[in-house]
Amino acid sequence: MEYIIQIIAGLVTGNATGAAAKGVTLGTVGNSIAGAVGGLGGGLLLPNMVANGSLDSILSGGIGGIVLTAVAGVVKNMMSKS
Repeated sequence: MEYIIQIIAGLVTGNATGAAAKGVTLGTVGNSIAGAVGGLGGGLLLPNMVANGSLDSILSGGIGGIVLTAVAGVVKNMMSKS
């Protein structure tokens, strides 16, 4: 169940990141994919850095979604300018 929460949190924050920072958006589908993957990755890498419990999954998944979406957007923009 934790993995599903992390993926959903990443999906939501990935889309929010794309909407808030127009310069790093990957489009709706791209933001969703990057956010979901980032949410799962963040959930696996960050659990010891935040509080225990269900909030742990939401926070770590959300942070992972934000980070991966932003990084992927920046890389995409850098590659398109080359």
